Amino acid sequence: MTQEKHGGAPGAEMSDVGAPGPRSLIEGLQQALDLLDAYKDTNLPIEEPVEPLPSLLAQCEELCAQIPQPDPIRTIHQFACTGGTLISKSVALMPQVTLLSEIDPLSLLNIEQNTKMAFAPSDIIYGARTALRPVDAATVEAVFEASVKTLHQALMDIGRHLVIRDHAHSQFCTTVDFDGRPTLREQLLPEFSVQSIVLVRHPLDSYLSLRLNGWCHFLPDTLEEYSRRYLAFLDRHDGLCIFQYEEFVSDPERVMQSVCRALELPFLPGFHGLLGIVQMSGDSGRSSSKIESRPRRTVPEAVRTETASSPCYLQLCERLGYSCDIF
Repeated sequence: MTQEKHGGAPGAEMSDVGAPGPRSLIEGLQQALDLLDAYKDTNLPIEEPVEPLPSLLAQCEELCAQIPQPDPIRTIHQFACTGGTLISKSVALMPQVTLLSEIDPLSLLNIEQNTKMAFAPSDIIYGARTALRPVDAATVEAVFEASVKTLHQALMDIGRHLVIRDHAHSQFCTTVDFDGRPTLREQLLPEFSVQSIVLVRHPLDSYLSLRLNGWCHFLPDTLEEYSRRYLAFLDRHDGLCIFQYEEFVSDPERVMQSVCRALELPFLPGFHGLLGIVQMSGDSGRSSSKIESRPRRTVPEAVRTETASSPCYLQLCERLGYSCDIF
């Protein structure tokens, strides 16, 4: 599992607004302490009372605490066919939110599936990856980081919140080595403060929908293999708040309030009445904006048999708090 890294770029001396950064402040304090230590045994006359050093340090800490912190980037992570589009549309309706849907700069799906160049005049990463002399993954990550940094700052300047909906399917449900590359969240963590959530649905329902849509881009395309990849996805996003699609459709107002708390976003009551105005990629299985539960798709006999004998599927259901029984 790729380790998450925190902190800014090494050697950074100034904040985004031009004020001394934490490193410069610490170095200045250390120099002051060194000077005080050098003269602590001298008998120089003191004409005026000197404020105790602990009080000075407390004042410095108080001033540092008053420096406004940058708004975090919010990320939403999910597998395909888990109701993520519906919930992401709801998040997009929250006040001052700008949401980017199905983002994965390292995805190769649109390159591998197209036999000819796609028309994507605004996509510099796609252009660089499909050029006669394509760039490598490290360059793609650098371009992505620079783009997000510019967008994030521009949105903060006008009081908006950036939310990025991951396209984890590109990493965990295709032929690529999902352990050999960072997740979207892992790409952002070294440079940004990130608030993230995971959206899930009963794995049997999402697997059946995946098959129906022809999106099993992995082999073998069995329930066991799907569940193995799902568990790997959860491992890479361990510790994040998880929200079930079934609970959302049962009580959207309450669950969306919890989502907003987890993402540190303002909440808009009655948001569900506005869902029809939001257009978003990934809207594969829902033709209306009404929030309601849907009946389970017909379970093929082979899949029904596998549910009772798939170790990863049984483990996945237990981990997510779902019953593994077919009803």
